Amino acid sequence: MFTHNRRPLLAAASGLVALGLSAGVGVAEPAPAFTDLLRQAQETAPRLAEARADIARAEGLAQQAGVRPNPTVGLEIENFSGSGPYSGISQAETTASISQTLELGGKRSARVSAAQGEVEAARQRAQRAQVDFRFDLAVAYAEAEASDRRLVLAQEALGLAEEDARIARAFVEQGREPELRRIQAEAAVQAARATVEEAQAAGATAFANLTALSGSAAPITSIPVSLLDGTPPRSAISPVASTAPGYLVAQAEREAARRRLALERRRAVPDVNVSVGFRRFENSDASAFIAGVSVPLPLFDRNRGNVRAVQAEVTAAEARLNAARFDAEATVRASTARAAAAETRLAAAREGERAAQEAYRLTRIGYEGGKLSLAELLVARRALTDARGQTIAAASERVSAQAALARMSGVAGSGDSQ
Repeated sequence: MFTHNRRPLLAAASGLVALGLSAGVGVAEPAPAFTDLLRQAQETAPRLAEARADIARAEGLAQQAGVRPNPTVGLEIENFSGSGPYSGISQAETTASISQTLELGGKRSARVSAAQGEVEAARQRAQRAQVDFRFDLAVAYAEAEASDRRLVLAQEALGLAEEDARIARAFVEQGREPELRRIQAEAAVQAARATVEEAQAAGATAFANLTALSGSAAPITSIPVSLLDGTPPRSAISPVASTAPGYLVAQAEREAARRRLALERRRAVPDVNVSVGFRRFENSDASAFIAGVSVPLPLFDRNRGNVRAVQAEVTAAEARLNAARFDAEATVRASTARAAAAETRLAAAREGERAAQEAYRLTRIGYEGGKLSLAELLVARRALTDARGQTIAAASERVSAQAALARMSGVAGSGDSQ
């Protein structure tokens, strides 16, 4: 009754593992230490590759922004192959010319400045992606390790439940306990087996997520170097709102919008097109130089619509910057408090686990001596299992809290994880 509804979870776990082994390009392997995995992921993680590509795109556009307009070369032949005196080529006039557009009003410098603003914004977004990736990888690493520990805990609880059931059966056969106690003990064993299956499924999911996030070629199946027991990833820099990645991105995007506005305003200035050439007159066997200047009249298009649109973008960027500052200030305070609370919670959880371990030991002695009931033993065992689970959860929360604090500090490197 207890295992029937849990079978799909075990099947899902087996399916995930099989899929990773069949679809992966390498053999399953343990994960390296967190710092090493973070270092390796710099080259393999798809998210970071996308961020680098965005920077390369912005740099390419910045390079193109500094290029001057190409000159135009022209060749014209007039007054040939007509009628009357123009029936041949004796009256032909051949003109060769070259023209060049001269950008006025500082358009080129404004265009280059706007492109450089986009490059800086792309770099800040890439830095934020690095910081966010470090946080996500730390959380995924901790969750995978925690899932391993929960599986071990579930297996240990199953072993204890089976031992309790063995003792209960012996007591029932000796007439020291009613048949109900044996049934209760067997039910506890079935529940413990279901918990093992759940832990297996959760572990397969956690390791699959870690493998996908890190971009590892081979499926990661174990965590030999603990992150939960060591010093979690943290920053030596105290986080402040002005260094928060989200705030720096909003600041760079505001500056880029301002530069685009300056460019759009300068585009209203007309450009000048100058040309020089050489003309050949066949009928008189003579030649002459020509020159010309053309300037568009700004009667209809003064780029006012684009200026107005980018002004709105600047206003929106200012609003996003203010919002990012408020969010960063609130998140810094919350992250600092969360990190301190996580340390306190872990210390309390470890102390609670030690107390539950001792309580279970004494209760088991009392039960085997016939002084305590099976119900009291089951309660003590459940308390021990819960206490161990609380310790695992508290250790995972500490890693997450410290990683969040490091993210607000703008830390994207490997840092210390041991």
